[in-house]
Amino acid sequence: MSRIQPISGFPEWLPQERFIERHILDTLRTTFELHGFAEVETRAVEPVEHLLAKGETSKEVYLLRRLQEDPEAPERETLGLHFDLTVPFSRYVVENAGRLHFPFKRYQIQKVWRGERPQDGRFREFCQADIDVVGEEELPFHYEAEMPIVMAEAFEELRSIGMPPVRMLVNNRKISQGFYQAIGLADVEGTIRTIDKLAKIGQDETKKLLISDNGATTEQADAALALAAIRSSDDSFVTQVQALGVADPVLEEGLNELADLLRIAQERVPGIIEVDLAIARGLDYYTGSVYETLLVGHEDLGSICSGGRYDSLATDGKKTYPGVGISVGVTRLVSRLLRSGVVNANRSTPAAVLVAVWDENNRDQSNAIAYALRARGIATDVAPTAARLGRQIRFADRLGIPYVWFPPRDGGTGEVKDIRSGDQESADPTTWMPPAEDLHPQIRPSAPEH
Repeated sequence: MSRIQPISGFPEWLPQERFIERHILDTLRTTFELHGFAEVETRAVEPVEHLLAKGETSKEVYLLRRLQEDPEAPERETLGLHFDLTVPFSRYVVENAGRLHFPFKRYQIQKVWRGERPQDGRFREFCQADIDVVGEEELPFHYEAEMPIVMAEAFEELRSIGMPPVRMLVNNRKISQGFYQAIGLADVEGTIRTIDKLAKIGQDETKKLLISDNGATTEQADAALALAAIRSSDDSFVTQVQALGVADPVLEEGLNELADLLRIAQERVPGIIEVDLAIARGLDYYTGSVYETLLVGHEDLGSICSGGRYDSLATDGKKTYPGVGISVGVTRLVSRLLRSGVVNANRSTPAAVLVAVWDENNRDQSNAIAYALRARGIATDVAPTAARLGRQIRFADRLGIPYVWFPPRDGGTGEVKDIRSGDQESADPTTWMPPAEDLHPQIRPSAPEH
């Protein structure tokens, strides 16, 4: 049989790595639920027509078809794997609107698929964790401030395992829209998409595109770039924009909303959220606040968490369901934490105890001890063979199992050994309990190299 070649862009974690991913997912899930978000799960496929309604994404969609499909059968609706969770959620809201209570707060943690070129931080199959709040016909602005705050709280919780701090960048599309309108740019949406490329291609190339693709004059391009250059951790960005000498009602509304968002965020999660007027989010459906998040020290990775306000993505033609959401690229984050080695798990198995086996004739005795421990919530394994005791202990050590249980030879309850310290004591499987920190695998910062 020929060797199976790996498929790039479809990550598969080892057990210790999976523990890290699961800890991150559990932290996100706990934080979301503390803020009142209810979990939903949507199907993996959507009609391609619905997926493409989001924008220029046709190259990203994986199509779905049966291997034995009858070519003579009537043409059916073409299905594709979803490439994000926002588009499926918008469909879910419309279909279930009569059974939902608005504003509806949901979180969703699922795999998604994109047919793009795999590279560092970019995958063809990956996990996302989203939160959204959707209203019926209207949605109060304060939810736009809630989104980055919830995520900032989750990221702060993850600092305890060694994850670097984050810097959350916020903007408001109304600022860009009002400013571009006021300086006479006709292609507002196109200009926003071009500005969204600024961090990747640089100022000179962005200016060329503004002129060649978006019909900007040199003066208009310079003004758009001047707006994008404004950054601030306080409300001084308002006076900086006003100093550019441009006035527009939509621009003013965006400045006020962004100032309110920053004020609320600084009270709740000080020092994490900053204004960056270059943040554009190139997707057309964003209409208000937009967010991007950088991992400090790993800015080359790009945004690990992004989103924004959308007013017309979910609609049934009669009613509109405006919303605001933000999404964590969990696989992107996990891959960087693993690659940089800043986080580790202390074992590659859930088992806290390995029960030794003296000989195969007494395996039932070892199994009985394991059953007693498991009945009390202690993850336990039994040695795979009745090898020499030293080999059984080394087997536990390789997996990171902290305790080895020695069954009694002649009556009694046996003994348990902490193979890290060498301490050994008599123990009863119906009463013994390991310290809380040993009960489950621990995720912690990696020890610094000397």
